[in-house]
Amino acid sequence: MSLWNTEDRFGLVTRVLHWVMALGVIGMLGFGTYIANMTVNMSNFHLYAWHKSIGLTLLLLALVRIVWHLGSRVPKSLPAPKWQEALARVVHFGLFLLLLAVPLTGWIASAATGIDVVFWGVTLPSIAPASEAWEDAFFAAHGVLTKLLLAAIVLHIAGAVKRRDGTLRRMVRGQA
Repeated sequence: MSLWNTEDRFGLVTRVLHWVMALGVIGMLGFGTYIANMTVNMSNFHLYAWHKSIGLTLLLLALVRIVWHLGSRVPKSLPAPKWQEALARVVHFGLFLLLLAVPLTGWIASAATGIDVVFWGVTLPSIAPASEAWEDAFFAAHGVLTKLLLAAIVLHIAGAVKRRDGTLRRMVRGQA
């Protein structure tokens, strides 16, 4: 079992990053929906801190994944109609953009509240001015982008399941 991708299979690093990110992002979509519907008080404030720390961890993993993707060989695609290949490229690009944009808008919105953003116990520098306008705008953007991310995930899963040509097996076992 190789750590590295080859021309016809995904390596262990790619697969682990993919599945850790997949589980983390899907979990965060549920967790974020849950806390978005709560009334903020001192008894549940820690949940927001966990959401921020997990979200920023996923941002770091997304950056690692992008660097890994750019620096490693990508296995050749399995044969498919041109429109499916094009749609897959658009959805993958959109997923990568959203994996960056969702946590960044959340971080900016959180910083705009004027409350420190703490990442697993470490206070991060503020990346936005304390501003109700910024807070409202970036939390709204965060909400819209999470819905777009969910739509992209559904398309991604549907495409992988529909193909039935070994695409999903390659991401699970490394080869079709």
